[in-house]
Amino acid sequence: MDGEIDPEELSALLDERDGSADESLRIVDIRDQRAFDRGHLPDSECIPFPELTSRVAELEDSDRIVTVCPHGVASQQAAQLIGSYEGTQEARVESLRGGIEAWEQEIGDLPASDEPAAGDPDEGPESPF
Repeated sequence: MDGEIDPEELSALLDERDGSADESLRIVDIRDQRAFDRGHLPDSECIPFPELTSRVAELEDSDRIVTVCPHGVASQQAAQLIGSYEGTQEARVESLRGGIEAWEQEIGDLPASDEPAAGDPDEGPESPF
């Protein structure tokens, strides 16, 4: 794991891409599919934490991977797991500092009407270890 990335920095990276399908940056949301469907970061993909070990090969050949969770705790562990995989060891792997919560506060690009309530079990793991 290469540390954390702030929401503003990630937002700037997404703006730089300007809609291009740049596969070198992968944003991996580790919440479950229902939470992901209620609102997620632009261009992110859902790989729920329990599926991460069996799906990590999908991230091979990425240059940069950012993991996302509700509060930025479990995504740090996910980033460590991804970074330890042989196929992603050359990638820059980071966790979104503060998670979805920080993104909504600082960037605000997620739909507000479908936000999960605090403590909603569908919003994903707080810390799986």
